[in-house]
Amino acid sequence: MSTPAPGPSVLFVCVHNAGRSQMAAAFLTHLAGDKVEVRSAGSAPADTVNPAVVEAMKEVGIDISAETPKVLTVEAVQASDVVITMGCGDTCPVFPGKRYLDWQLDDPAGQGVASVRPIRDEIERRIRSLLIELDG
Repeated sequence: MSTPAPGPSVLFVCVHNAGRSQMAAAFLTHLAGDKVEVRSAGSAPADTVNPAVVEAMKEVGIDISAETPKVLTVEAVQASDVVITMGCGDTCPVFPGKRYLDWQLDDPAGQGVASVRPIRDEIERRIRSLLIELDG
């Protein structure tokens, strides 16, 4: 009896891994459950996740307060089927057979919760569309 192949894996990348990529990873994990392997990372990770981002996600019932920014590695890119940069000019190593997307999103750094909400909502919309594509 063979084990079913694991689902696709998605890596979200932004410079500090403290805002957009954390929200995207949290939404995908929340909506896809264990059907998708989810990673997030940054080229220059911050010390902590942006508190306004944590608060904005809490408003929609997702707690990311325990998350910590992670450094982007070549291995993480190699292990992912889809690599999504968050409009922050980060460059990732490019490998054949991977799908690369760049989502142009406002940076929540230094913003209050009111400014983070529309970014959060746009990320959720894109994650829902991505899930439809991945299921396709």
